[in-house]
This record gives sequence, structure tokens and C-alpha cells, in this order.
Amino acid sequence: MGEFILAFDQGTMSSRAIVFDRNGLPVAVAQKEFTQYYPKPGWVEHDPEEIWSSQAGVAVEAITKAGLETTNIAAIGITNQRETTVVWNRKTGKPVYNAIVWQDRRTADFCDRLKNEGQSRKILEKTSLIIDAYFSATKIRWILDHVKGTRKLAEDGQLAFGTIDSWLVWNLTRGGLHITDVSNASRTMLFNIHSLKWDEELLEIFNIPSSMLPEVRSSSEIYGKTEGQFAYGIPIAGIAGDQQAALFGQMCIEPGMVKNTYGTGCFMMMNIGNKPIESKSNLLTTIAWKIGNETQYALEGSIFIAGAVVQWLRDGLGIIKKSCDIEKLAAKVKDSEGVYFVPAFAGLGAPHWNQHARGTLVGITRGSTSAHIARAALDSIAYQTLEVLLAMQKDSGIDIRELRVDGGATVNNQLMQFQADLLQVKVVRPKITETTALGAAYLAGLAVNYWSNISDVKQQWQMDRTFSPQIEAGETHLLIKGWHRAVNASKAWADDLN
Repeated sequence: MGEFILAFDQGTMSSRAIVFDRNGLPVAVAQKEFTQYYPKPGWVEHDPEEIWSSQAGVAVEAITKAGLETTNIAAIGITNQRETTVVWNRKTGKPVYNAIVWQDRRTADFCDRLKNEGQSRKILEKTSLIIDAYFSATKIRWILDHVKGTRKLAEDGQLAFGTIDSWLVWNLTRGGLHITDVSNASRTMLFNIHSLKWDEELLEIFNIPSSMLPEVRSSSEIYGKTEGQFAYGIPIAGIAGDQQAALFGQMCIEPGMVKNTYGTGCFMMMNIGNKPIESKSNLLTTIAWKIGNETQYALEGSIFIAGAVVQWLRDGLGIIKKSCDIEKLAAKVKDSEGVYFVPAFAGLGAPHWNQHARGTLVGITRGSTSAHIARAALDSIAYQTLEVLLAMQKDSGIDIRELRVDGGATVNNQLMQFQADLLQVKVVRPKITETTALGAAYLAGLAVNYWSNISDVKQQWQMDRTFSPQIEAGETHLLIKGWHRAVNASKAWADDLN
């Protein structure tokens, strides 16, 4: 057996590959950003072939950086941006259209139509998802309805649909495997999370041929082996959507444990055990993972724009040159001085689920500066997280006292401290913040007996720093009230469109 595990971490903004050793420590990392396409307002696309080439490229780079050969790799684990939809021709392996990204809102009107037709309850009961353009089903339907010739090809069994994990495995095996795992399947709005099967009634609602769908497998098993491209014969042995992988990488394996990932978006998840519970607070119930015959579920709050707001300040406004400059700029002021930024660039996610809301900047005065806007942008990440945490406590009946955090923005100590102050709970940052990739590595390693059991990997989790609240709950009251007013302004802007 090889001595290392290779994790593919295919994200919204970049493809990464990380080589992990037996102690769960990263040995080498390679990363490459790829092109974001915005053909129309509210539309977001990626080139699937660029995703594949960038992911294969960084895999080779990471192995080379580590001074290894492909024979040193015991298994590959895959974690991916979820809901992003690829449809390709089974014969040629070529996509029929760009990947429609999870952030894309082009199907919002169709979602409204489904709600008006009374489909919300049925879809919620089967999938535990709220009807929204976020999920894959309406994206598949859009491609079949708008890309010439695709519906006929689909009905003839010639097209394949997959989320990004499926697309990567298809290419890794040269078309030998068309699969996904339960965690990714549960984000399509086509998968019954109770029966663990694709649902014929949902396929009929969305008018999608079942022949397009991948086979659904567990999150940790040997699916097959790589066929060429950058390596032959490496077992592909773990798959999980990025947030589920982060939950596993954070070792939130007991019911009631919570993590929050600060990436392009912000995603809080709570392990709720082996039975799904229906949210009363507009959260989603989703499959966390399936290992062996055991399926674990989670409550999730999805925030569409978190780290992406920093990228917008860099690329859209140009007030910073590098993303890491945000902390220094925001630190020039002690607070935002009443400026609030609601980054609803792709609508509002949990707990609002308002797909027509748009970004709103309020409270600006003549004295407001770029530093105040930078501070308000960072603060928005913490405020959105607060709303989700409160909803999660209400749904679960569990008083959350600790939040495990990961993702790029967790290096920002100012943000983490503000988060602890707002939440009035401990915010715990682990030593290894690459928990998304680590979760995929753990799932793959367990499947090939690189690690013997979950208890082995649980011992590897180590704390880096704990942020404890430094201000009283009463002091945050006015700040939170201001945030709610700003969110209401964002919603009012959307309401006036209708």
C-alpha cells in the first residue's frame, strides 16, 4: 500500500490537491484558480473541462511537490462544490453546456412557479430541501429546455448528469464510472433521503429522464481505480460534498456537534445522528455521509456569500489588492460605525431563502471610508452565521456552546473574535484548517484500511486556538438590531421588483 492519501478539493473558485500522511498532516498542497463566467446578471458558470484540467494539474503538482510518485498514493478522496451541475455526452465525454454553478439564480422564476403549483410540501417531505434555484434539479431542467437537441439526446439515454464529484470520477476512470455519493445526491432535489434512492415522482415533476442519473454509492468505499490521465490504478475510495467532508474532517461525529466552514459561502452543519429531523426554521436536513450501512444526517444553514464578499472588494471595487489585505484595512477602524453590508449577491440563503434579494450597503455617511466598508463586509459573515446558529439551536433544542470553524477566513483573528462576541459561544479553530480536504482523505483512507477505524482518526484532531466572548450579550443587542434592519432593506428591494 502507498504511504499517503491524495485529496481532491474541487471548490467554487479553485481546484486544490493535498497530500496527507498517516497523521492527517498535509505534506504538499497545490492550488489553481479557474475562470468564473457571468453571462447575465444572476448567472454563474464554469467550464467543466477547465475544472477537470485544473484538478488533474494540481494533483500532479502536489505529488511532485511532496517528492513522491503516484505509486506512493494509497487512495484518492474527492470533495467538491455541491449542487453545481454538469451535463455531458456519454459517447464523446464532452459537456453539452457550461457547468451551472450553485450560486446561479437563472431558475428562480421556475422555482416560484413550482411553489405556486403547491409542490413545496411534497419536495420537502422527500428531500428535506426548500425549493430554490440553489439545487441541481432546476439547473438540469434548464439545460434540457434551453440547449438545442439536448432533451432528445437525454431521452435517448445519451446524456449523463453529475455534480462535480461525478464529473471528476468519470474523467479519472475515462468514462468507466458514472457515480455519486449519498451526500451529493441529497443536494440535487431529486433524491429521497429516507429511501436513499432517486425519486421517480420528483423526476417527473422536473421532467428529467432517469437514464441521466449517476449510481448512488456510500461515502467511503473503493469505487474503482484511475485509468490513465495522470495515474493508473490508484483506488478512488472516498466522496463527500464539501460541507459534509468538512463536518467529518472536524470530527463532528457525535449528534449535537457543530462546525462552520468559511469559504466562498458559509455553511454551518450540526450532526443530528442516524435519523433525519424536519427543520421548523428554514434550515435544510441533509445526508452527512454513509459509511458501511450507517447513514448519518445533519442540519445545515447555507449562506451563499461569505469569503466571496472579500473577492468582490478585491475584483469588483478594487479597494484591496489581495484578499489577505482585508484584515489590515478593516483594522484601521474600531468598528463599522453603523455601516452594514448585506452581501446578497445571489439572494439570501438560510434562514431567509429569498432568492430575489440583492446586495445592500446601508448606513453610509460622509465620514464612511473604505475601511468601514471592509469592516462591514467582514462583519456580515459573522452576522449571517449568528442567524443560522440561532435557527439551529431552535430546531435541535440543543444549546450550542462550541462552534468548530474551518476554511480560509478563519485565519482572520479579528473576524473570529467578533464571531465569538456575537454568538456568545466559544469559537474553536483546529490546527489543521484544511478540514474539507482532510475529511475526504479520511473517508478514502478508511475504505482502504489506511486508517483502521474512526477512533484512530478522531485522535488526530487538535485545537489551535479558542476565541471566547469578550463583551457581554447586552452590548451586541444594538449591533444585531442594526443587522436585521439592513436585511429588511435588502428584502424590501426585492419585494419592490414583484
